[in-house]
Amino acid sequence: MSATQPMPRREFLRSTGLAGIAFILGFPATAEPGAAQLTNLSGLPGPDPSEPFGLTPYLSIERSGKITFFNPKPEMGQGTYQSVTALVAEELEVPLDMIHVVTSSGQKGIASQSAGGSSSIRGGYNNLRKVGAAAREMLRTTAARQWGVPLTECTAAGNATIIHQPTGKSLGYGQLVEGAAMLEVPANPTLKDPKDFKILGKSVLRLDVPLKTSGKAIFGIDMTLPDMVYASVERCPVLGSKLISHDPSATLQVPGVLRVVKALRVQGKHRDEGVAVIATNYWAALKGRKALKVQWDHQGYDQFNTADYEQHLRELAKTEGLIAHSSGDFDKAMEEAPHKLEALYETPVVSHSTMEPMNCLAHWKEGDKVDIYTSSQGASLIKRELSQSLGIPEDNITPHISFLGGGFGRRLASDFASEAAFISREVGRPVKVIWTREDDTRLGPFRPMTFSALRAGLSADGKPMAFQHKVISPSINATKNDKYDKTKPDRSMVEGISDQQYEIPNMKNAYVFADIHIPMQPWRSVTSSTLAYAHECFIDEMAVAAGKDPMAFRLDMLTKESDTKRVLLKLKEVSGWDKPLPKGWGRGVAQYEFFAGLAGNVVEVSATATGGIKIEKVYSVIDLGTVVNPGMVEAQVEGAVVMAITAAAKDSIRFEKGQSVASNFHNNRMLRINEMPPVEVHILAEGGEKIKGVGEPGLPPVAPALCNAIFAATGKRIRRLPFDINKI
Repeated sequence: MSATQPMPRREFLRSTGLAGIAFILGFPATAEPGAAQLTNLSGLPGPDPSEPFGLTPYLSIERSGKITFFNPKPEMGQGTYQSVTALVAEELEVPLDMIHVVTSSGQKGIASQSAGGSSSIRGGYNNLRKVGAAAREMLRTTAARQWGVPLTECTAAGNATIIHQPTGKSLGYGQLVEGAAMLEVPANPTLKDPKDFKILGKSVLRLDVPLKTSGKAIFGIDMTLPDMVYASVERCPVLGSKLISHDPSATLQVPGVLRVVKALRVQGKHRDEGVAVIATNYWAALKGRKALKVQWDHQGYDQFNTADYEQHLRELAKTEGLIAHSSGDFDKAMEEAPHKLEALYETPVVSHSTMEPMNCLAHWKEGDKVDIYTSSQGASLIKRELSQSLGIPEDNITPHISFLGGGFGRRLASDFASEAAFISREVGRPVKVIWTREDDTRLGPFRPMTFSALRAGLSADGKPMAFQHKVISPSINATKNDKYDKTKPDRSMVEGISDQQYEIPNMKNAYVFADIHIPMQPWRSVTSSTLAYAHECFIDEMAVAAGKDPMAFRLDMLTKESDTKRVLLKLKEVSGWDKPLPKGWGRGVAQYEFFAGLAGNVVEVSATATGGIKIEKVYSVIDLGTVVNPGMVEAQVEGAVVMAITAAAKDSIRFEKGQSVASNFHNNRMLRINEMPPVEVHILAEGGEKIKGVGEPGLPPVAPALCNAIFAATGKRIRRLPFDINKI
């Protein structure tokens, strides 16, 4: 039968004769949780068998016993290959190694086929458990009917088997598929009591690690197709420039070079032309690219430089801005406060610098259809963005998502994929586009430069009376939308600053939009990666002005019970906050809560004899409530510490004459393993319904805790990142 020809369910069952039967179970994106649907399949794997019925295939079980889970959350190192699969496996009562994991490819109806914002477990915890639980109950029901016994006597045994408890008889899941496929899906299957979990909450070894350590894991850069050619694209390093002309004569003399075509990179409102060199191998494409003669119109953007733009932000900091949050009467309280403080904190542009540079293999086919093979943070993102940039229906786009060599928000954008599709359409055959590390470093999109102007008023006895955090920065949303509304405060650029639990009676937070032509993109923990630094360092300044211990000052502002208070109390306990440190050492604290979750850090540093600082230890407390895999939580928090220290104390992206000065890891340095401090991770997990993110919350409090520790050790306040840790 045709995989694309719809037919009624009963006719489908008759026509297949239940040969090679499997069932697919899923929850439509538009339905309430538990509104599962079921159909039968013939011939897995192959074309999406759910498409004729408009279903959402998460789970298939074949008569052979093979179990396949279609994971909607791409694996980029954060652990979703296992953690999301574990939600299904726990309820299905099978060990993880019995499940074959396939990343979803944009099937209709499947919800949230992207990974970002620490949302994978937060967004799917209960629904994906229901997928496994519903399948388990259908298999139990089928076994009970075959044996003619009460359902209560049939138990899922934990190895893809249903057991009849009184007699010990058993049937494998594959033997029960035929009957299970005929049942209605329970809308609200009973979920396991957490006390009975065998997988969730345990530090289980990751499924993807053996694949990656053995070299069997397939990343986007590994993808190949028959008749494939390679492309390397010359793009102007002065962002915003226009292509005038190009001379390919020398390029076409390079052995292996086939032709030269124009390329188009689309990033929201930005549309930038380039020149693509097509060759039989990547080295020839790159060599041919270097031989190109290209003329650009820089449109004045070659005059752009970081120093001037920073001064522009400082001038904007003097303006009122758009009020994002107001409580009490800030102006009155500030005027009356006996002690007043103000400070300007500055954070730079940084690159994502994923270990796997951007790449995409695109195959444009007849009928304006295109297959995309790439490392992306989501199939749904590829379909939506390419539909907009290519002008074709989403149904014409089929993503094939591999493992990702890092994402950090960069691969939430699909500019590299649409560019490859444009080239493939022009060339008429599959084209693999690979960015160099220099392309990746220089061309962005980047985390925006963010300045924070803060003011506070204290009473005579050191209690906070008034507080303001004003953010001055470009907007990530403005990159993506040419109809960006500058008359309203951009909530994404002030995230978290008004959500802190500190009990300050009078607040007025604001946003000042700073336009820029450089494309911007979320970077791990988005705007909180910059705002937490300013916010929590300034809280420390308030504590010093009040003559109070920084930890005690924070806790004094938390008289009510809150998760923030619990995190700080745990940090105080595990770090031995009140214990004296050796001479020349300092200890700093910070916490931050935002959309992804909540975490806090205590950092201990020591002053070196040469005027630098050594990071002695980092204590991290992350508030989760529900934990899927404690081992992966620890790894994620440790990784967040690495990125946070790198952004705080290594290099930034600075522009001179319109282009990035940094080009590779020699001047866009990463933290080295010998520089990595010990990290002690503590998880606050109380169970229940509260579920918070893991991948991002561990990052924002690191830089402020580090800078607060440096102040404690040296008396020097750092208000600008990055800083040289060897020359404090």
